[in-house]
Amino acid sequence: MIRRIAAKILRTVSTSGAAILLFAPLMLSSCGEKKENPDPAPAKEVIRAADLSFLPEMEDDGIVFYNRSDVAEDMLLTLKHAGMNTVRIRLWHTPASSRSGFAEVRALAERAHGLDLNVWITVHYSDTWADPGQQQTPAAWQGLDLQNLADSVYNYTARIVEAMKPEYIQIGNEINAGMLWPAGRVSSMTNLKALLTAGSKAVRDKSPGTAIMLHLAGIDNVSWLFGQLQSVDYDISAVSYYPFWHGRDLAAAEAGLRALAGEYLKPVVIAETAYPFTLQWNDWTNNVIGLQDQLLPEYPATPEGQRSFMMEIRRISTAADRLSGFAYWGADWVASKGPQAANGSSWENMAVYDFSFRALPVLDCFAEEPVKGVDGLK
Repeated sequence: MIRRIAAKILRTVSTSGAAILLFAPLMLSSCGEKKENPDPAPAKEVIRAADLSFLPEMEDDGIVFYNRSDVAEDMLLTLKHAGMNTVRIRLWHTPASSRSGFAEVRALAERAHGLDLNVWITVHYSDTWADPGQQQTPAAWQGLDLQNLADSVYNYTARIVEAMKPEYIQIGNEINAGMLWPAGRVSSMTNLKALLTAGSKAVRDKSPGTAIMLHLAGIDNVSWLFGQLQSVDYDISAVSYYPFWHGRDLAAAEAGLRALAGEYLKPVVIAETAYPFTLQWNDWTNNVIGLQDQLLPEYPATPEGQRSFMMEIRRISTAADRLSGFAYWGADWVASKGPQAANGSSWENMAVYDFSFRALPVLDCFAEEPVKGVDGLK
């Protein structure tokens, strides 16, 4: 186990200008002689990620993005310059369109690696969205018995890590109710653990330097399921946290993260979060968040309110040794299909670009060192 952690640290040092030393606090001394003057422990460096799964679609729709100097610039470069060090990308097995399919995700992962950014692949093990309310088995795997389904998970996961070489991989997405229904429902815990173990083993066999995440939605009431899954070989506990769904008390959220890290002694990350910069619309697609009562009173739906919320998320997601960062979800999901589109973005008011596709102040949350804003907050 210690060799694997050390190998992971060495790999991240060699593949990123900003090494993600998530596991340094867990390193133990070797069995050799104790040094009189041991080397200092490396400083913890956290994940500062954005989920950019929509970016290829946005670019194909002809959107030109602008940085904070109002200059047209590749979004990956703009966010990297702001301090983002990791790109999170969802992967669907055989989607109805090419979006989030294997070829598109591999191409985006290669772009990110070409800019010395780390890659975090979120494997949905489905042909479409997987979340607590739906975990549809890919059409190609339906009807398989448990052993053949586990073999399919192994082979597919092995193919992913061999082709994309991610620094991080999620074995499933928001698996509160299990995955690969009906076989892997949480009510069939033995089956669920067998499927997760198949995915984990593929990563260990084919890409031992890749860190494995298990991901649940919410912070409250997830400790039980993480406890049930401790026999699965994984590295990082990942949770989604949106205050409008998972609790409006940020102090309670921080306490929950600390408790989770302390109970299972694994790094914890907020894998998904976001906040609106306005309650206005930029197309005719219904927005997920559009009402005043969905907001936190201390964080208005303004560019500075969005920034202040994310600076607090940044703080609480790194407030203890094993609290190891965050990912902003839908950072790129702007209204790309025009102002009259009813099939556009339901998230354009929570992207990190405004309605003119210019980068917003919220990008400060990705900075390597905290940045003060006009409100004096960090």
